[in-house]
Amino acid sequence: MNKLRIAVQKSGRLNEDSMRILKDVGISIDNGKDQLKAAARDFPVEVFYLRNGDIPQYLKDGVVDAAIIGENVLIEKGEGINFVERLGFSKCKVSIAVPKDAKENSLKDLAGKRIATSYPKTVEKFLAAQNIEAQLHIINGSVEIAPNIGLADAICDIVSSGSTLFKNGLKEIEVLLKSEAVLAVSPKIDAERQAILEKIQFRIQSVLKGRQSKYVLLNAPNDKLEAIINILPGMRSPTVLPLAQEGWSSVHSVIPKNQFWEIIDELKKNGAEGILVCPIEKMVV
Repeated sequence: MNKLRIAVQKSGRLNEDSMRILKDVGISIDNGKDQLKAAARDFPVEVFYLRNGDIPQYLKDGVVDAAIIGENVLIEKGEGINFVERLGFSKCKVSIAVPKDAKENSLKDLAGKRIATSYPKTVEKFLAAQNIEAQLHIINGSVEIAPNIGLADAICDIVSSGSTLFKNGLKEIEVLLKSEAVLAVSPKIDAERQAILEKIQFRIQSVLKGRQSKYVLLNAPNDKLEAIINILPGMRSPTVLPLAQEGWSSVHSVIPKNQFWEIIDELKKNGAEGILVCPIEKMVV
């Protein structure tokens, strides 16, 4: 059987998160120091450790079949490459920023100005859509320093927490796009490897659903069961079991992580007691 060749970033935060999700879907990798390719022990997969900016070309050429990559890199360098899954980690923005004391406070103010960036195609396309012309200076790395040394009036770069902008005396004035890690696919993938990828994607979806949900167990008086059940979204419907104490039931359900506290507050308000919350490792639906 052919092995699915999947690329991940060689080092950095994206590498760590990528390896974590592969492990969570049952793909164990023995990767020695500075090894650029490693096979999984228990799944037909080979992992290639590559520079992030090189991955789109490897996908285009069919050297790798799939990749975990930042959507921002795919937009900049991966024209014609599709992704099949958003992975929910390595979230960031691609933003335009200027010095804090600059007169430029909007995108229109940058007409005719100089913008330093590592994302020239993304910036060109965005400015063209806004009918704004500017001079682009392409810089690889340390873009934030450009205004301080007189190279540019503004920068366009990825922003995660915003601390790097703050440290360099910059302020964000425009967000071009929001990005996160995605599972991208080579247009040259064959049917056999596509089938392997679909198995991995199914497992990833189960892991992501688990990360986005919480398992809740609670005790409820029977005369308030209907109100409590109506609060719980659940996968289909909550599980209700009678307790040893007459007139009480145990209710089990799954709730979305992003609505957790609002739902808990409503449950307590409607008579729920002994609420127990558990993490979900995987959720297969």
